Amino acid sequence: MKEKVILAYSGGLDTTAIIPWLKENFDYEVICVCIDCGQAEELDGLEERAKFCGASKLYVLDVIDEFCDEYVMPCVKAHAVYENKYLLGTSMARPLIAKKLVEIARKEGATAICHGATGKGNDQIRFELGIKALAPDLKIIAAWRNEKWTMDSRESEIEYCKAHGIDLPFSADSSYSRDRNLWHISHEGLELEDPANEPNYEHLLVLGTTPEKAPDEPEYVTMTFEKGTPTSINGEKMKVSDIIRKLNELGGKHGIGIVDIVENRVVGMKSRGVYETPGGTILYEAHQQLEELILDRETTTTKLDMGNKFAQIVYEGKWFTPLREAVQAFIESTQENVTGEVKFKLYKGNIIKAGTTSPYSLYNESIASFTTGDLYDHHDAEGFINLFGLSSKVRAMKQQEIEKNK
Repeated sequence: MKEKVILAYSGGLDTTAIIPWLKENFDYEVICVCIDCGQAEELDGLEERAKFCGASKLYVLDVIDEFCDEYVMPCVKAHAVYENKYLLGTSMARPLIAKKLVEIARKEGATAICHGATGKGNDQIRFELGIKALAPDLKIIAAWRNEKWTMDSRESEIEYCKAHGIDLPFSADSSYSRDRNLWHISHEGLELEDPANEPNYEHLLVLGTTPEKAPDEPEYVTMTFEKGTPTSINGEKMKVSDIIRKLNELGGKHGIGIVDIVENRVVGMKSRGVYETPGGTILYEAHQQLEELILDRETTTTKLDMGNKFAQIVYEGKWFTPLREAVQAFIESTQENVTGEVKFKLYKGNIIKAGTTSPYSLYNESIASFTTGDLYDHHDAEGFINLFGLSSKVRAMKQQEIEKNK
């Protein structure tokens, strides 16, 4: 009886070519797993394609709600942003995919898991750290790093498929390398490989339009949150995945969430890409708009540090670690009172505040107003400033003394 391998399968050229390659070089029974994180790819006919190429079966797993609730929302609550720009769209999906691959491997009694991530990117790290954390006994086959993998272009992959009786309508034309899920879509390659080039947005954008082509009229949006989780848009209650879908529609329409970044990959190289995260950008900003009304100064400061740490953990693929659990526990503890309503308007790439309310707001108009109130005596500030600045004053006095004695 042949050993089984689980292949992370998208239906694209790379993973299609891997099916006969695994059978030819390892004599495995190949079981394909397509994990739907909301990538909006055509899944009809995928089973026929996988089996035609030599797979014994195909699992298609809809994990969209789990992705949004268990992986996206912790990042939103943390305001986790990698290198001040990247909202972690690809990064946050990879641990869930690794988890599902392991679950199917256990169900099928497989001895190995194979992925088609290249040897230059971050995804190989994310997939493999997840698999190692959940199933250290399983063998991992990274096709592009394997010495038996000799294909180095789309053309060579197409020829390999044809030589194995697989003649599918794949194009050898170059295009952007894209990754998509419900949260975002990333674009790499073509003119983006030279940082001196402006992105060809007319050719590139999928989820929306540029700010220049967005409507000339702003659009107001109201959202509610309960304990840091969004619950409604414009008065309509929705689950998180539907909120993201609606915000994607609104953000795409108004040119929100287009980011051109040169990021530092885990493997050491710099990589340039354009990310479209229209709904995610709105959700991050709306959550922060509410949170700034509620969290105290010290918690806010510490949470900023923890948010950066959480972003690094997710980006590096270290989801299944005690550190991620500990940082997430801290973040969750800060969300207990993040409940209320935010209003904002969308206009040509901008998210503009239009009012925030919360029963847990720490904003006190009587204290904050320029008009003197009963709760704040301006004279109190003098003693505070004397103590707060004491160390600076003592240092300056010492420096004056040193200069005087020269």
